[in-house]
Amino acid sequence: MDNLRGAMLMVLAMAGFAVEDMFVKLTSDALPVGQIIALLGAGGGAIFAVILRIQGKRLFSADMLTQPILLRAVGEVLGTLCFVTAIVLTPLSSASAILQATPLAVTLGAALFLGEPVGWRRWSAIIVGFLGVLLIVRPGLEGFNALSLFAVAGVIGLALRDLATRRVPKSISSMQLSFLAFIVLVPAGLILMLAAGTPAVMPGGAEVLYLAGAMVIGVLAYYAIVAAMRVGEVSFVTPFRYTRMLFALVAGIVVFDESPDRLTLVGAGIIIASGVYTLLRERKITPRPRRGLSKPGLPG
Repeated sequence: MDNLRGAMLMVLAMAGFAVEDMFVKLTSDALPVGQIIALLGAGGGAIFAVILRIQGKRLFSADMLTQPILLRAVGEVLGTLCFVTAIVLTPLSSASAILQATPLAVTLGAALFLGEPVGWRRWSAIIVGFLGVLLIVRPGLEGFNALSLFAVAGVIGLALRDLATRRVPKSISSMQLSFLAFIVLVPAGLILMLAAGTPAVMPGGAEVLYLAGAMVIGVLAYYAIVAAMRVGEVSFVTPFRYTRMLFALVAGIVVFDESPDRLTLVGAGIIIASGVYTLLRERKITPRPRRGLSKPGLPG
């Protein structure tokens, strides 16, 4: 019963993140990417700052200057900047499909840099999953869109974030990490605006509603994913993260009139199947899963 509740919460969280992405893409018609990221970072950071103060906890501590925290911030900034750019400049469905490769990239990084054991079956799943990414990106072929490489860079950044999270000191709470995850986006967005030479734009009524919706739904989705990981077994609940792809497809088709081609759908299916297999294989190897918290970022 707990696993069923956890799975339902995970599905709700993924629906929330897909809606958040949709609002970001809608806002991009009027506001530059850097400004969107800075505003979302400020709004999300403010929400978590209020929560921390209500809990009587500090916003900052000396432990936040450790290498894992700094690496996590770098991954957060890289992943968010690149993924938001991808959903703004490319179809939401294809960017979201590439994002599904993040768990595979985390498994790869854990094997290469953290010394975690990965057997030949999971290595095979990782390779097959990245072949699915190639089907979507199609480098060197007629359907190649160089802008889709932003989504690939986003996967790398988010994988770095998740890998660094494994080394974060236990003295740092998940709420403090959430606050930091959003607050570092403010200077990153402002720097992007300066580098791109895009001046700030006064948002209209629609943009204010979109941004507010993205902030509120993003925070609610974060709470849902935390609750999911606490209620159910991690290895059972985590595969339901891939439902985000389904919600992104619906949003892309209904709201943005996208028409994903066959190769994109096949590639997405391969990535999801490879990721689910990797998680199931990990569950078999580690029969006593560790309960924990998912560390948030804008893409989720």
